[in-house]
Amino acid sequence: MKKNFKEVVFSGVQPTGNLHLGNYLGAIKNFVELQKKMECIYCVVDLHAITIFQEPKNLKKHILETVAGFIACGLDVKKSIIFNQSSVSGHAELAWIFNCVSRIGWMNRMTQFKEKAGSDKEKASVGLYVYPNLMAADILLYKATHVPVGDDQKQHLELSRDIAQKFNNDYKSENFFPIPEPLIHKGFSRVMSLRDGSKKMSKSEESDYSRINLTDSSDDIVKKIKKAKTDSLSIPDSIKDLEGRPEALNLLNIYSSLKNSKIEKTLEQMAGKDFSKFKENLSEILIDIICPIGKKIKDLKKDENYLQKTLEDGSSKASKIATKNLKEIKKIVGFPLY
Repeated sequence: MKKNFKEVVFSGVQPTGNLHLGNYLGAIKNFVELQKKMECIYCVVDLHAITIFQEPKNLKKHILETVAGFIACGLDVKKSIIFNQSSVSGHAELAWIFNCVSRIGWMNRMTQFKEKAGSDKEKASVGLYVYPNLMAADILLYKATHVPVGDDQKQHLELSRDIAQKFNNDYKSENFFPIPEPLIHKGFSRVMSLRDGSKKMSKSEESDYSRINLTDSSDDIVKKIKKAKTDSLSIPDSIKDLEGRPEALNLLNIYSSLKNSKIEKTLEQMAGKDFSKFKENLSEILIDIICPIGKKIKDLKKDENYLQKTLEDGSSKASKIATKNLKEIKKIVGFPLY
């Protein structure tokens, strides 16, 4: 008989510094909506961050910046658990157990490792290779039933589901772990670079004009949108006519996401206009939404004690859940409990 699990959402964001529009529209905006409906656990995944070397001073700074970004965007510490991954040792402990449950063949199929490791994967860290097992541990340590995912994380969530199922079967513990379901952000399209509509918006891209940072000033936003790559054609009245026009599609998708509207409605309103006028409208809505967030981030960063306290409180709450679940897991595996 299938067990009924309490609905729990888990998701994590890497502390890479400078949260940008892609982070906001792709994840954090959705986190804020989910906390109104379900029990939510949001983690700054600093263990994942060090799969590629991070300067220690910068890592700590980026962890606090990410927490500031969470709160500034609307996450409520009274409604959601917010903490950093390394503060709860259960993540690493369960990841090792899952290293022994997961199969090498499963790891070899992970496309993101191939992309991040590049052409010389022999020099990539082992951590980067087994990163998906740690992600499964993050989710299942809290018996999360739902995970907000973008296109680039779907494969990792599938692996988490496979690991949960294999653990349940191997240890004759039917339905111990839930099989987590993806939460697809409806009506959302991935935010792409303002300089190249075929690439995801990213902090790692060299040009700052490729992205809107959550701390950008109104002048920065106007300049970046004005210089954003488009084409010489006007805005069409159908999505089909945007085929082969990735930069135009990206800007229209960004506008639609900010307006909580479908792109079809945007095209209906904007059809026939040139992009110079549309860019003015896009800049206005970006300034209205992003600049207040940026101001809050800057104010919160001045109060490091508050951010540290937020992490401590969140860690305490997360640890209670993790400790209870890990104790059950160890008992199932056969480890002596003292």
